[in-house]
Amino acid sequence: MKKLRANMDRYFDKLDERWQALPVRKQHQYTLYFFVGYLLLTTGVIFKVWYDTSKSGNDMIIEHIENPVLKKNGSPARLQDSVSTILKNQIYERK
Repeated sequence: MKKLRANMDRYFDKLDERWQALPVRKQHQYTLYFFVGYLLLTTGVIFKVWYDTSKSGNDMIIEHIENPVLKKNGSPARLQDSVSTILKNQIYERK
């Protein structure tokens, strides 16, 4: 784990050195590009959420949560714990 952390630290240090080696104008340009990309992505997500919520027929149905274990499916094969069945049979055989 320490080796992984050391490798990551070295990698990030190299990235930082490469960033610092760039001219300030290029750093500013890259920062602006990343910000514009982030702004476009945020705008797209907000528009998608607005579009989905404005559509008619988007009713949310709220129901009680049903426990699937308690729900009866009517299946004849019921899952049983084989370990407890074996132990019960051994107890009854001893008597």
